[in-house]
Amino acid sequence: MAASTSFERAQRLPTHFAWIALAVGAALFAVNMTVLLLPSSPHSEHMRSVYAQPGVWIPLLSRVVTVWLLAATLAWCHARKALDERGAARVAQLRSPGSRFAAVYLAATVVNVLALTPLLYQAQVLFMPGGPLHEHVDMYGMRSLMAASMLIQSTLQMLVLIASVWLAAWFALRERGAALAGEPSGVPDLGARASPRNAVALVTAAIFVSLQSWIGNAASGWVDTSRESDLVPLLLGWFAAPLLICALAFWGGWLGAAPRPAQTRPFRAVAAAVSAFVLLQAVCAALAIGGLLWIASASFSGSSSDSRLVALAAVMVALYLVLLVVFVRAITRRFYRRYL
Repeated sequence: MAASTSFERAQRLPTHFAWIALAVGAALFAVNMTVLLLPSSPHSEHMRSVYAQPGVWIPLLSRVVTVWLLAATLAWCHARKALDERGAARVAQLRSPGSRFAAVYLAATVVNVLALTPLLYQAQVLFMPGGPLHEHVDMYGMRSLMAASMLIQSTLQMLVLIASVWLAAWFALRERGAALAGEPSGVPDLGARASPRNAVALVTAAIFVSLQSWIGNAASGWVDTSRESDLVPLLLGWFAAPLLICALAFWGGWLGAAPRPAQTRPFRAVAAAVSAFVLLQAVCAALAIGGLLWIASASFSGSSSDSRLVALAAVMVALYLVLLVVFVRAITRRFYRRYL
């Protein structure tokens, strides 16, 4: 009975890791916002008025949800990979993997918040109007430098997040001492209850929409957006559109993993999502540039370009959504071909 209980606990470890990553992120966000908005905090009244604007709190919520989703998905993948490679019996013999994961991930996240984030903010100030570089660079050059700065900062923050999850998972899942015993006989394989096909599709969709939202959040840092935008358009742009992309990516991953992989192999799903995302951006960027060049050449002949721009935008949106499913399906099938 004890062996069966520990076996079940090991099978649930990926879900536990994901919930721990979510809990750590949510707790630190709650503490940070509480300290920032407390009446006793400096400028608290001004900060509360700023964060009450939909143009501020909706993008902020989108950013934190993106970070939580990426961290939880990667945490799930590390634990699932350990189960695939070692078996549930060996994982069940690890000592308090959930507690060790939580401790290391919390420490890494706190260091990131207290050390790296202020440094990145100080670097960002250099490129802001009135900053040290403002007097030496014209407005066009300033916007270009700020765009490059935001892209680099966003990339660094993502790499730190990935490294933090990896470090916590490595510490929690490492085996000490002699080789652990093999999987005991007579214990049911609870992993068979879960659908590897659904797991592959979920990981693919989560990684894809995380990358999409991360790029959008990075771009919003230097694109001039109004804080006075209406609530409904903001919700549609920051949440409805990512949900649609997530659903389409799930569909593509589910089709690509048909009929059912023998093993989840979660980091193959991660690689498939990243590859599909990069390929989709490159193809759509090339098509958009080609369309803009065509419109520019047509405008020289005297025809209006406004309607052509609207038509190009509509066509690009439709193409993006269709190619998303096609690319995710094809690349997922390629990564999982040997396991189907």
